[in-house]
Amino acid sequence: MSGFFGVASKESCLFDLYFGTDYHSHLGTRRAGLATYGDKGFRKSIHNIENSPFRTKFEHDLDGLEGRMGIGCISDFEAQPILIRSIHGTYAITTTSKINNAQEIIDNILKNRAHFFEMSNGEINSTELVAALINQKDNLIEGIQYALDTIEGSLSLMILTKKGIYAARDKLGRTPVILGKKEDSRCATFESFAFLNLGYELDRELGPGEIVFFDENQCKTLVQPGKDMKICTFLWVYYGYPSATYEGVNVEEMRYNCGKLLARRDKGIDVDVIAGVPDSGTAHAVGYANEIGIPFSRPFIKYTPTWPRSFMPTIQTKRNLIAKMKLIPVHELIEGKKLLLIDDSIVRGTQLRETTEFLYESGAKEVHIRPACPPLLFGCKYLNFSRSSSETELIARRVINELEGEENVTKELLQEYADPDSEKYQKMIDKICEKLNFTSLRYHRLDDMLDSVGMEHCKMCTYCWNGKE
Repeated sequence: MSGFFGVASKESCLFDLYFGTDYHSHLGTRRAGLATYGDKGFRKSIHNIENSPFRTKFEHDLDGLEGRMGIGCISDFEAQPILIRSIHGTYAITTTSKINNAQEIIDNILKNRAHFFEMSNGEINSTELVAALINQKDNLIEGIQYALDTIEGSLSLMILTKKGIYAARDKLGRTPVILGKKEDSRCATFESFAFLNLGYELDRELGPGEIVFFDENQCKTLVQPGKDMKICTFLWVYYGYPSATYEGVNVEEMRYNCGKLLARRDKGIDVDVIAGVPDSGTAHAVGYANEIGIPFSRPFIKYTPTWPRSFMPTIQTKRNLIAKMKLIPVHELIEGKKLLLIDDSIVRGTQLRETTEFLYESGAKEVHIRPACPPLLFGCKYLNFSRSSSETELIARRVINELEGEENVTKELLQEYADPDSEKYQKMIDKICEKLNFTSLRYHRLDDMLDSVGMEHCKMCTYCWNGKE
């Protein structure tokens, strides 16, 4: 996952660019970069942020990044923004993307001897691949449209030129692009809250496939938005920061609704306290506790002052260890208690099993688990939510393979397991509950979760839960 921020100003853009990009730090964990254009031309700075916050890496670079326009990105994978010299002139580009047909695109480009790719760790930078597609066409607008149409997966982007900034939202709106404005500046951002403390007000959100061009004075739509949308529902459940809003729906409010609908199907549950796995599970738990009338509590606290994010290391065992070390128990709130714990999701199950064992070791009498979304049956094709190299790493798929035999698992069979009213679904849930040593387990239903957002269901992507595109 990655997030970006771009600004065009009548004065220096550096303050807004620096803090606007930093406000996306919850979305990316490995690389960050800034690119500017000013009197001295294009300037760029990129740093590894795996073990240091964004601000500490970039605060000494600002003097060399003068300019009135700039774009910034925080990413899980590739180094960006990158500078490109092309038939369209020099520009900087940053993307939020997942390209499933990358090799096919690379082969086609190389077949025409049209591009030389720079390799990093044996892989081609996907943002450079997007630029190579754009450069196939006669102008940037046609090139951006061509990239949006060609890529299988998802793509939103910003391009910094000498005259202004192009911004484009994914063809099906899987990720957001939001415009802000103030008296002397305009900006575009992934996260809506990123510009609020910088004095901007919301202008509007781009529609699916919409392409705009903006400078410090105005923003023009170059390609009108499409009608079809499949925005990622996990933006509300997990990825989004609590103060973020997508399509007019606030993340924190959605999570309260999510917990509320979870609770309505749990009437009569006999527990002492409701708790959330920090950070994203907390709001779901508050909504649950408010609805059911059982006290909300924080039986363990996440220690964050010096710890990196739990999923930051590339090795899964290291991520699990860090996740465990960050949770500090409050024994007085655990010992002898029957706890109901809400997490945003169960992916592999490793961390939640260890959290449950950790609670038992701290004296918990019972640990009931209520994930805020349905079982994950399919690896995400659009945003790399699970970051699993194989769908068999998903706990739900592993259990289904055990119950049915991996060779017998078809997409049709998986649809039966996705149905919360089916016998197979309940067998899967019972097996997961047993494997992870929970007292009880009940997942959120897909229909209830979508109702928690409040949008038309057809506009939200549900692929990882039901395999439907």
